[in-house]
Amino acid sequence: MGKKKATKKKASTKKNADLGLIEIGAKAPAIALKDQNGKLRRLSEFKGQNIVLYFYPRDNTSGCTKQACAFRDEIESFGELNAVVIGVSPDDETSHTKFITKYELPFILLADPERKALEKYGVWQEKNMYGRKVMGVVRTTYIIDSSGKIAARFDKVRVADHIPKVIETLQSLTD
Repeated sequence: MGKKKATKKKASTKKNADLGLIEIGAKAPAIALKDQNGKLRRLSEFKGQNIVLYFYPRDNTSGCTKQACAFRDEIESFGELNAVVIGVSPDDETSHTKFITKYELPFILLADPERKALEKYGVWQEKNMYGRKVMGVVRTTYIIDSSGKIAARFDKVRVADHIPKVIETLQSLTD
């Protein structure tokens, strides 16, 4: 079984027709969502920095907690690569505040209970859960370069080896 790599091919359309995922090279869609403190945040605040924008299903679940803690444990590496980490889920600000406090997460979590960004970025999809089809967040990470374009996309992320791949991709942006 081969390793999954970030999608790096440039597509002719801005969205993957099947899933609505944003393609590499496209301008990152603008979003305005409240963070864990209730402050309205926009991606444009981080112009000039790389953004690791990761979408996850839910605070305090096993896989999501492992992913958040893995980002936390490498936060200095992201800073050295001029990158800010931002997580997005359908949870509300109160849930994010508790999650951040419990696991000492040093990055922004955006609340998207109305699924505006989740849908805009194509990560709100039909999934199979225990043999049933349900709508939910498909774990996906986008790397947005300092000019605001999608530099890489990691689909259906497996937490175990994800962070090293993200760091490697960010390093390639600075080379």
